Amino acid sequence: MDFSLTDDQRQLQEAARKFAQKELPRLADEVDETGHPVSAEWLSRYAELGFLGVNAAEDYGGLGLPHLDAYLVMEEFAKISVGVAFPVFECLAGPVRIVEALGHPDLARRVVPQAVEGKMLVAISMSEPDAGTALTDLRTTARFDGDEIVLNGTKRWCSGAGHSQGYVVFCRFDEIAGAKGIGAVFVDKETPGVSFGSQEKLMGFRGVPSADITLEEVRVPREHLIVAAGGFPKLMGLFNLERLGNATMALGVAAGALEQVTAYIQERRQFGRPLVDFQAVQLRLAEMAIKVEAARLMIHRAAATAGRGLPQSNEAAMAKCMANEITREVTTAAMQLMGGYGYVREYGMERRVRDSFGWGIAGGSIDIQKVNIAAGLVGRRFNQRG
Repeated sequence: MDFSLTDDQRQLQEAARKFAQKELPRLADEVDETGHPVSAEWLSRYAELGFLGVNAAEDYGGLGLPHLDAYLVMEEFAKISVGVAFPVFECLAGPVRIVEALGHPDLARRVVPQAVEGKMLVAISMSEPDAGTALTDLRTTARFDGDEIVLNGTKRWCSGAGHSQGYVVFCRFDEIAGAKGIGAVFVDKETPGVSFGSQEKLMGFRGVPSADITLEEVRVPREHLIVAAGGFPKLMGLFNLERLGNATMALGVAAGALEQVTAYIQERRQFGRPLVDFQAVQLRLAEMAIKVEAARLMIHRAAATAGRGLPQSNEAAMAKCMANEITREVTTAAMQLMGGYGYVREYGMERRVRDSFGWGIAGGSIDIQKVNIAAGLVGRRFNQRG
């Protein structure tokens, strides 16, 4: 069992690191201060360097590399901030992967190359006012009408809502109850009947738009069907890529905090000595490093096992839980070690703390992941309604 990266992977990782460390810190501050997403000009720069198409098929303009390579790039961006990394996350681990894997060939040929080129952002729209963790309760309906699909409903907590050009919308077909009725449809932003609510004001994730989406008799071509009723397991299988992406974003936030505080405690002096000379600081630093490396190993194992396929459900859930929990612990510990400077916005650590809490809520909460892990261990699902 070899845990080392290949030469090509190290080169890709280093290229992403150099770009992120040199070019993105000022952009991260701007995104966090204004709440505005990464601009089209910056997306074009991401695309020119290949960072939006690492694991997209070469036929669609991507590099055709394994998912692990994509997560290596994503971590380096997330070390700077969630805001600057989010477009990379959406392209490499999010709904673009669903469109490429399950979408009609004509749809995939239109959407994926545009995403790889930084000309289209795609968001996933799953949750609803009464269907988050209980996703199989969703009420947004879809029906076939000749050569079209008609959608009606309200979606909530859609990251990218109002800003992204395309949406993978989870919906219920033909009023079929439960998971068996759920599928997904691709909807372009400018389609008549699509409207967006006001932007949410979140604790963190600034620069990541979030809003309700209302669908009123929205008609899309039949070729926009991604998965029909009965295809819910396929959607959730692909969603494991996003879970690992979520874990990687959380890891990046923690790893960035660790790197920042490691430099700080060697420069900052108290009682005539660098902070790192105090044993209590050494112990805390070591604990943080252990947590970061443990999360990284779990993510890399799941990604390496998947190759260009799909991660195992339990491996993805475990990696997500680990990363979601340690990022909160590591960032708050780093803020404490930096004292007052950690609490000041100018130094960026408090942003890492704010961003760290979002990942354990998004993409399936920590607790529901643990329920799913337990279900996998005992070989049966647990009825949360009983």
